[in-house]
Amino acid sequence: MYDKIRNDIQQKYYKDNYPNDGQRFVAWYLRNVYNLDEVETKDAIVDGAGDKQIDAVYIDNQDCKVYIIQGKYYQGTADAEPVRELLSCWTQIKDLKQLQESANTKLKSKIQEISTALQDDYDLFIEFLTTATLTDSAINDFNVFKEEMSTSETLPAELVLVDSEVIETRYNDTLNKNRPYIDHQFELETNRYMELDLNGTKAVIAAVPLRECFKIPGIKDGTLFRKNVRQSLGTGNKVNKGIANTLKSNPEDFFFLHNGITAICSSLKFENNKLMTKGLNVVNGCQSLSTIYSSSEAVRNNTNGYILFRFYEIADDLKCDSISTSTNSQSTVKARDLRSNDKSVLAIKKSFEQFYSDGYFITKRGEQPNTAKYNTAHICNLTELGKQLISWHSQRPTIAYSETKIFDKYFTQLFKKDYDPENVQALHELYDEVLKNWLPENDNPLNFNESLLAMKAYAPYHHLYAISVFIGVLNNMPSDNVPSPKIVLKKLKESNLLEKIISMSGKALNTGFESANAQTVTEGKVFSPQNWIKSKGSLTKIRDAITPMLSALEMVDGGKEVLTNLRIGLKMQSNDFSSRWSAD
Repeated sequence: MYDKIRNDIQQKYYKDNYPNDGQRFVAWYLRNVYNLDEVETKDAIVDGAGDKQIDAVYIDNQDCKVYIIQGKYYQGTADAEPVRELLSCWTQIKDLKQLQESANTKLKSKIQEISTALQDDYDLFIEFLTTATLTDSAINDFNVFKEEMSTSETLPAELVLVDSEVIETRYNDTLNKNRPYIDHQFELETNRYMELDLNGTKAVIAAVPLRECFKIPGIKDGTLFRKNVRQSLGTGNKVNKGIANTLKSNPEDFFFLHNGITAICSSLKFENNKLMTKGLNVVNGCQSLSTIYSSSEAVRNNTNGYILFRFYEIADDLKCDSISTSTNSQSTVKARDLRSNDKSVLAIKKSFEQFYSDGYFITKRGEQPNTAKYNTAHICNLTELGKQLISWHSQRPTIAYSETKIFDKYFTQLFKKDYDPENVQALHELYDEVLKNWLPENDNPLNFNESLLAMKAYAPYHHLYAISVFIGVLNNMPSDNVPSPKIVLKKLKESNLLEKIISMSGKALNTGFESANAQTVTEGKVFSPQNWIKSKGSLTKIRDAITPMLSALEMVDGGKEVLTNLRIGLKMQSNDFSSRWSAD
C-alpha cells in the first residue's frame, strides 16, 4: 500500500496543492477513502505550523461524525511518541477555546466547526493514519489511550488505528472491489452446539466461547463484515459501551444478555468439535465482535463466558443480502426512515404519482425506480423534498444539512398531506437547475468562493433560498412572505429568465459570504464558513446583497432593460405568496 500511495501522490494535483508528502498522504486518504473532491480535500487539510498535532478535520454532516486525522507517512516502525501525540490532540480538543488561541488560521476556523458539531451531539473519531508498523510499546499506549478516550465522561472519542492493512481494506471497499474470503476454524465444546438441516440449508447453532471470538480474522480491518449493513460504530457508542461493561463485569451472563451473531459461510464442516468455515461473513454482530476484539484482555482467559452463534451454509448472494438486511432490523434507524410510511408522506406520494402518471416519488432509502417505466424528470425524493421545503417555505436553508431535524423536530410543519404535487415538481426542477452550478465537472460557472464549493452538500440550499428572496424583492413583498414554487417556475420559463435568476441568486449568495468573511476579519475574529452557512446571519447577508444588486443594474448599459424585464416577467399577485412556515 505504501508503494501505491507513493506513486499516486506524485500526480500533478498532489504536487501542485500540497508542499510535502505528509500532506499529500492525508489528502490521498481523504480523496480515496472518504471520496472528498479536490476542493473539499484542500479545505479539510490544516497541517502546518500551529496545527497542534492535527493534520486534517473532516466533518460528515450526513452521518453526524467529526473526524480528526493525524497522519504519519513513512516505512518502518512507529514508536510510542506519535501515539502520545494523539492523547495530546484529544486533550487539547477538550479545551477548544484554549486550542483556538494558539492554532494556525485554518485550524482556528475548523475549531469553530468542531465546537458546533459537538454541541449537536456529533460523534468524535480521532484517526491515526499511518503506513508504518507500530512497536509493541506503541500498541500498548494506543490501547490505553483508546480505553481512556472511549470511557471519558467529558468528551468521549473513538481512537482508530488506520494502518496499511486498514487503508487497503477501506480503499478497496471504496472501489467496490471484492475482498478476500475468510476461512476460520472454531473450537467448540461438546454438548454446546447442534447441527440442523432446514429445507436443504445446513445450519449450526453454537455457544461459542468468548475467548474464541477475538481470534476470528477480519475484525480489525472490517473484512469479516463485508456483507454487514454497517461497520463498527466504535467503543464510544452507547450500546457498545454496555457490551464492554458486561464483558468486564459479568461475562458469565453474556450469553443470556446478548441476541447473538449471524454468520454466513460457503462451507461448514465438523471434525472433532472443530467447525471449519469457508467464506465466512458476519452479517449481524459487527458491533459485538468489534467490542469483544477491543476488550480481548477481559475475556482472553475467561472459561465461562459464551456468545450465541448462528452459522448458515449459503452460496446465494441475494439470499445472503436478504439475511443481512433482515437480521439488522433491530439496528437504530434514522428519523427519515421512520417517516417513510407516515400518512402525510404517503398522501404526498399518492397525489404526486396520480398527477404525474409517468412519475415516481421515492419514500424509502435505497429505492431504485425502473427508469424504463418512469420519466426521470418526474422522479422525486423524500429526503431532497424535505431539504427543499425547509429552504423555500420555511426560509431556513440553515437547517437543510440536518435530516434529523427535518424529519423529527420540524416534520409536521413541513410535510402537509395536501401539498400540491406541482410544487413538489417545481422545487425538484429548480433545485436541479441550481445544482448544475455546483458540480465539479461544470468548472464553477458562477465563480463561487472556494470555501462555498467545499460545502456543496448543503450550500446549494442557500442558493435555492436566494431565488425565493429575489422573487419577493422584485414584487415588493414582506420578507416573511414566500412565493409559490410552481408559479415561480412557470414565470421563469415563460419569460426565459430561469438561467438569469439562478445566476443572480448565486452571486448574491457569494457576495453575502464574502461580505461576512471580510466583516469578521475586520473585527479581528475567526471566520468559520460551515458555522456561517448554518447561522441565520447568512440569510440576512444574502438578502442584503439582493437589493443593491438590482439597484446596480440601473447604473450599467442595458441594465435598466434587464431590470424592467425582470419586474415584468416575474410579476406575481399577492395571493401567489403565502406566509413562511415556522421552523425556529
